[in-house]
Amino acid sequence: MIESSDLGRDRLSSFFAAFDVAAQQVAPAAANLILTGQGQVTGQGQVLRSLVFLPHGPGAHDGEGEVLAAVRIDFGGRENPLIAALPSRVELAFEAAPTLRAIAELLAIEASARRCGRQVALDNLCRLLLLLLLRHMIDRGTTQPGLLAGLSHPQLFPALVAMQDAPARDWHVDDLATIAGMSRTRFMTLFPRVVGATPMAYLAGWRMVLARRELERGGLVKVVARRIGYGSAAAFSRAYQRAFGEPPVARRHGRQAEEGSSSRPAEAERGPVR
Repeated sequence: MIESSDLGRDRLSSFFAAFDVAAQQVAPAAANLILTGQGQVTGQGQVLRSLVFLPHGPGAHDGEGEVLAAVRIDFGGRENPLIAALPSRVELAFEAAPTLRAIAELLAIEASARRCGRQVALDNLCRLLLLLLLRHMIDRGTTQPGLLAGLSHPQLFPALVAMQDAPARDWHVDDLATIAGMSRTRFMTLFPRVVGATPMAYLAGWRMVLARRELERGGLVKVVARRIGYGSAAAFSRAYQRAFGEPPVARRHGRQAEEGSSSRPAEAERGPVR
């Protein structure tokens, strides 16, 4: 296994660990990821021009070029703070991102074909495409306050990553300021200005995000509470109730009920799969 020498500074892995990526080929009007260009999607003669990503939901496509692939990607929606922090429309010309173009070409081919393992390929290609797109946006940076700006900031992102990777730790502002290489005063001034929330508010929100995902996956309330840093299930339940307006057990039971009602096998897609 290949391991990074800088795992403690990975700005994206915690989001991909918390939220699954699911993809579905749809009509352009229902898509939130559109690949445009010209030519036939055969792997030869196809020229991809650009990518349009609509993180907050599908919308009208008014870009140039022919639509070569239209996909709806689910990456946790607005429950995912990274998706919630993105602008409503992200457009990227592939000439500025050749690696993204290579993955997009594979995605366009898979979306147009009916091959065995197609859904697995779509999910994984969209996962990789989304990761590379987010990496590109972080590298480019943004002037708008929010999580993306924080992850792009060379001094603040280590503090954000530290909280994301170890949410159960008893974090103090002094610890985070040291990680950021700043004085406490400078850190407490800069963090909310860039991220749009205080460090402790961000940590509390991230803990609730993780808790909600764990409960959806069947986690026990007392186990989830301990995993995200609460000393008791009662304290966690009160915090969860304040954040979401319902007790954590309601989310867990609600998710189980949803899974029970959708246990009937879905109708198979029409047409042969090669």
